Amino acid sequence: MADIDVYKEWLGIPEGDRPPDHYTLLRLVQFEDDVDKIQNNYRKLNAHVRKYATGQYLKQSQDLLNELAKAMLCLTDPDAKREYDASQGRESGGGLDDQPDTVLKFLVGKELIKQAQVEEIQRFAEARGLSDRDAVVQMKLVKSGAATQAYAAELRMPFIDLNDMLPEDDILDMLPKQVVKRHTCLPLFEDRGKVLVACADEPSPDLEDEIRMRYGMPMRAALAVPRSIQQAIARYYAPGERSEPQAAKSTGKNTKTAKPKPTKAKPAADPMSPEEQGKRQQISLIIICWSLIGTIMGLNLSGAMAGNTFGLVGSGLLVAGIVAGVLKLTYWK
Repeated sequence: MADIDVYKEWLGIPEGDRPPDHYTLLRLVQFEDDVDKIQNNYRKLNAHVRKYATGQYLKQSQDLLNELAKAMLCLTDPDAKREYDASQGRESGGGLDDQPDTVLKFLVGKELIKQAQVEEIQRFAEARGLSDRDAVVQMKLVKSGAATQAYAAELRMPFIDLNDMLPEDDILDMLPKQVVKRHTCLPLFEDRGKVLVACADEPSPDLEDEIRMRYGMPMRAALAVPRSIQQAIARYYAPGERSEPQAAKSTGKNTKTAKPKPTKAKPAADPMSPEEQGKRQQISLIIICWSLIGTIMGLNLSGAMAGNTFGLVGSGLLVAGIVAGVLKLTYWK
């Protein structure tokens, strides 16, 4: 990163090794094992660096954001962390818990559900053919982000929030839209000889083979909320955003697949934070309610439907539905 030492100027890291090790980069004590602390530090630094993601330092900020993400993903993946810590001189015996939690055990441990609710959740899931992750979301006990994080812990996979990620264009260009839609996945960037791919579920062998053939390297999967992946696909693979690569051909060699010259994607707008999304949802609901009430009152006062209660309510609901659709498309996304 030329012309500016972003580690020192933006993150306050004193002069020394460049790039710094993962723990220094995320402002953690050496060999920190607390996943919550690792993720919290990452989120704070990600939000701070995004302040510089405009103007002359756009490229530097995007590179640093992806570097922070790679460090966080490494330190929250038990196997990757053990390997990295060993390379940093840590003796065996430390690291993240080797015993993966089940989804429900994880949520109980985080005090997001109560132990007394476990049997009810399991019955609900079994009766409807759902996973425990989907069951707690449908029962409105836990939000989808926390449920997916619990599922990641069960599968011993890292969890990522796609709102914090900036996929690299060259990586996106090499995987066609029909593949990402079929597997509900999103390629992000190359990390230590592997392609990091956000997945809605445990990756299938077919997806792993597809990634290896197209990129000439294996994939490393991380779990993300399914809806966030679908939204990212719609954003990054919108019509005209990028060229479709040619079909991959297996050569039996672990070399990168040639790809056509990509069409440069337009920079995507920074996604809204959960707080901003919640605020817009609340405002939208208020507007919808007032459109319903205002329509009923207006028609009643005008005498157009005097005494016709069902007609008044039906007209109000129709107008409220139209308003809700417009807000959904233009304001509450």
